[in-house]
Amino acid sequence: MAGGLSQGLRVIPGPPPSEGGPVSTTTHAAAAFQQIIMPDLVVVAPKGISPAALAQVRKIHGLRAVLAVDGASLTVGGQRVNAIGVDGQQYRSWTPLRTASREGLWSSLDRGGFAVSPTVRRTLGLHRGSHYTLTGSSPVSLPFSGAAPLGITGIDLVVSNRYSSRLGLIHNVAALVSAPGLAMGTLQREVRAALGPGGSLTPLRQQQQPLPVDTGHSGARPSNYLDLFRESAAQYCPTMSWTILAAIGQIESGDGTNMGPSTAGALGPMQFLPSTWKIWGIAAFGEPEPPNIMDPYDAVPSAARYLCAAGAGTPSGLAGAIYAYNHATWYVNEVLALAHQYAQAYG
Repeated sequence: MAGGLSQGLRVIPGPPPSEGGPVSTTTHAAAAFQQIIMPDLVVVAPKGISPAALAQVRKIHGLRAVLAVDGASLTVGGQRVNAIGVDGQQYRSWTPLRTASREGLWSSLDRGGFAVSPTVRRTLGLHRGSHYTLTGSSPVSLPFSGAAPLGITGIDLVVSNRYSSRLGLIHNVAALVSAPGLAMGTLQREVRAALGPGGSLTPLRQQQQPLPVDTGHSGARPSNYLDLFRESAAQYCPTMSWTILAAIGQIESGDGTNMGPSTAGALGPMQFLPSTWKIWGIAAFGEPEPPNIMDPYDAVPSAARYLCAAGAGTPSGLAGAIYAYNHATWYVNEVLALAHQYAQAYG
């Protein structure tokens, strides 16, 4: 049963959008959870990761967090799906920010429900609150809690680990690892030494997301998000590290993989509220007027301009500028930690 899971498991490089963008309205989310953890590495062991091996991984110097999950393939509505069993309140911090902010979803999961990816919901025609039979080693009837991006490509369904044994999920079949301060090569060597032979390690710092191609545009422009972050910082906030833009872009939209709208109405790769965009949005890199909130060539430079005006161009003003972008102290900490990770990975 673990074959499909171990072959399909990989983490999306970066979580999709927050609930508000610049001058965010999502401070309420901080009351429900205090951090978003950016995974650097995913470990998959089809027979399960032993407690001793996990203990050794946790001893790695510079490690921030590790989360082990149960998993296997199940049948729902006649369809095979890849499922993981988790402690919901722990796993939510590893999911996209918009998913982690959905208190009702996680409360329902804790009460014994299950969540799926939006694609699976559409395919199976699931209705929230209705009961469905999940079949693994034995059938279990559970209520459907809702659909949301789950943060892991290849994972279709999330259920409380209270049901892992009944469903036949393999205990600790995979683990997410976060170590922002370690170079990827060092992290892989340390994890491999802790785990021993067997299993697979998949790096997650593959952030050079390509930008939409505009064949009609003349002149050289950045071709991927990393270069766009670099160029935007250089042009619109030269005393701010480009890594701050990169961290915000990944946290807010997964570098354009989820453009919104959020529940607060934020849009685009940098998740601007339309009211904020009216003030700070600019057309850049040769794009036509008016500024387009959905266009990364406009949105990323506009974010650099906004952050610089808020004080991000000085060391003393950086944290306050990030706080202005999204009013939560944990968000500031996450951006700074991820920016450090970008600096380690890309120089």
